[in-house]
Amino acid sequence: MWGAQTQRAVENFPISGQRMPSGLIHVLGRIKAAAARVNRDRTDLAGFDGELADAIVTAALEVAEGRWDDQFPVDVYQTGSGTSTNMNANEVIARRAAELCGRAVHPNDHVNASQSSNDVIPTSIRVATALQFRDDVLPATDELCAAIDELAGAFAEVVKAGRTHLMDAAPVFVGDEMSAWAAQLRSAGELVRGAVGSLSVVPLGGSAVGTGLNVPDGWADEVLAIVGADVGLDLSCATNRFAMMAGGEGYAEASSALRGVAVALTKVANDLRWLSSGPFCGLAELRLPELQPGSSIMPGKVNPVIPEAVVQAAARVQGNDVVVGIAAAGGNLQLNTFLPLIASTLDESARLVANSARALAQRCVRGIEVDEQRCRRFAEASPALVTGLALSIGYEAAAEAVQEAVGDGRSLREVLEDRGLGPALLDIALDPTRLARGNRLP
Repeated sequence: MWGAQTQRAVENFPISGQRMPSGLIHVLGRIKAAAARVNRDRTDLAGFDGELADAIVTAALEVAEGRWDDQFPVDVYQTGSGTSTNMNANEVIARRAAELCGRAVHPNDHVNASQSSNDVIPTSIRVATALQFRDDVLPATDELCAAIDELAGAFAEVVKAGRTHLMDAAPVFVGDEMSAWAAQLRSAGELVRGAVGSLSVVPLGGSAVGTGLNVPDGWADEVLAIVGADVGLDLSCATNRFAMMAGGEGYAEASSALRGVAVALTKVANDLRWLSSGPFCGLAELRLPELQPGSSIMPGKVNPVIPEAVVQAAARVQGNDVVVGIAAAGGNLQLNTFLPLIASTLDESARLVANSARALAQRCVRGIEVDEQRCRRFAEASPALVTGLALSIGYEAAAEAVQEAVGDGRSLREVLEDRGLGPALLDIALDPTRLARGNRLP
């Protein structure tokens, strides 16, 4: 279905074997369809009548629906403006439209009318990324937060040893520990939500360099109104198209939001790995779902495979953020020429974040069990319980008691009783449940 421009790109850029993201191609199809509808009413476009416009609209919407995905072979590593991908779309749509109306349809004169790769491609990237954030990343993180909330509620009053620096610390409730995970994810998710709004401002109508050359007044607003209604986004034109076409701050912001979720996912996944370590020689406070054998040589070994996969994916997202940062800073004069790389990298990061969150929710969190007895045993054995007595006996005396207990292998309670503290006081002062409440009322 493609033509000479696409074929030249296929021959010129045999670099990675990776094609441009299908989401971007689908948005590009919607923009072409909307542009044809608006162009239909113009009188300065030769031969651009209703029949021709309708054929372009139909063909472009077929692209938007994914019907012609296999006709977009251009490598990600191509001309930095994404011109080859834009021409690929123009040629496929022109060929299909010609089939539909039985007339010649020109890729540039008709399908690309009132457009430039330099404003259409960044617009497509921004809209495609906004849709991916809204429809994939946010629902996946929300699902994970809901799963964690449910777990935290079920074990809200189970006391356990806290740990700071991986060392024994004051006791906490399992529910409080888990609620922190959900709060971290929600905080990161708000950055993603904010990025959807930022990405909905686009440079369409800027034409080649931002001046709007060959673009009729109000054309971009009409096109964006159609596309926005189709995809459910409140799209608007940038107040300064020069800045948006040449700069990359919006892409860096979007990538940073994904990195934030990746950071939170890493914290959750690593906590799950620590807390489920064992089953006999580790913490073993949690039991994760057993999904597959963990060793080819050690029978019966089961590993935390989902958290391990998630931390790897999150590492990739954080690395991708560096790539987007470099690419976003690569604008020179009137154009950023890293657009295909930006599009591909944001698409990968968004998919990794969304799929990781779903996997963690569905294949791990929802099946977690808590060993309540083990949690309490650790909490009661923690020398950090002496913190509850620090105000009564002083920091130095409390520290000496801990050192004696650890050095002699005795319980903290035994040491404190030898130092003259009565059992009634110790029952209250060393109660891990009371300490886990902090200053909260029961």
